[in-house]
Amino acid sequence: MKLHPDISSIAVIGGTGALGTGLAWRWARAGYRILIGSRDAGKAVTAAAAVASRLPPGRDISGHTNAAAAAAADLVVLTVPFAHQRPILEDIRTGLAGKILVDTTVPLVPPKVMRVQLPKEGSAAVIAQSIAGPGTAVVSAFQNVAADLLASDLAPECDVLVAGDQAEARETVVQLARHAGFRAWHAGPLANSAAMEALTSILIFINRHYRAEHAGIRLTGLGDPDA
Repeated sequence: MKLHPDISSIAVIGGTGALGTGLAWRWARAGYRILIGSRDAGKAVTAAAAVASRLPPGRDISGHTNAAAAAAADLVVLTVPFAHQRPILEDIRTGLAGKILVDTTVPLVPPKVMRVQLPKEGSAAVIAQSIAGPGTAVVSAFQNVAADLLASDLAPECDVLVAGDQAEARETVVQLARHAGFRAWHAGPLANSAAMEALTSILIFINRHYRAEHAGIRLTGLGDPDA
């Protein structure tokens, strides 16, 4: 699969966590330049080195502060807990202008993470768009993928749903998800992210109830998305 023609570098903000490093590894493996961002640049450098150690020599992956990573990349991915979403977006907002922001945030409210608790705004993705402003195309994705699955060599059996108000931006993220090894599908406007975010709590419950690890979703009746 060829790289997306308009995207050569991806900033993974909050990229020192399991979700961020898993996505960073998969996209670096696919040939993208990766900038891992953190509030602590030293932690980002350490995380980048750990990801690079799993890749062939010559892959371009580096660590930076969140703001520096966002400013330098073609596309930005936010992989932080809901409690950190707003302050981090406010910190990197300047670097988001004119770009796609992929928001993976799930509005989990501990300790009741198995209960759907959507914010009054409707969804975390809608909050992200309000903070980033109209000059940034927010696209919601990856809420329903287990973080440890992203970091593993296992072939993912789950699908990725992609929601956003701009069809072209959605298509870019659908292709990036496929480059990360997933089947991915357009899921409509950004408001539909509410269903994707809510589904995460259900999947957490299913994992715990059935003593599973990687419960996900799989759409049927659609055939091959690349056909």
